Amino acid sequence: MDQEELLRGVRILVEGRVQGVGFRYWVKHQALRHNLTGWVRNRVDGDVELYAQGTPSALQTLIDRCYEGPPTARVLSVNTEWRDQLEEFSEFSIRI
Repeated sequence: MDQEELLRGVRILVEGRVQGVGFRYWVKHQALRHNLTGWVRNRVDGDVELYAQGTPSALQTLIDRCYEGPPTARVLSVNTEWRDQLEEFSEFSIRI
C-alpha cells in the first residue's frame, strides 16, 4: 500500500483570537474540501480544538491553513499531535 493511502489522525489546538470569528465553520469547510472526517469545537479557555482524519498530505494542508485561519481570526499558535489509531467518523462536524 502506498504511504499516501494510509490514513492518519491529528489533534490540533489553535490558540489566539479564534472564537467568535467563524473559525469552526471555516475549519469544517477546509476539512470538507480535503475529504477529512472528525470534529471541531470551542474550548472554555478560548482556544479551538479539532481532530481530523485523512491522508497525511490532506492533514498537513489543514494544519498549514490553521496558521492562517479566516480573515477575522488572529492565530497565535497551532499545536499538533499526530495519531495512528483512528476513530469512526462518517463526516466532519462542529461540536457544541
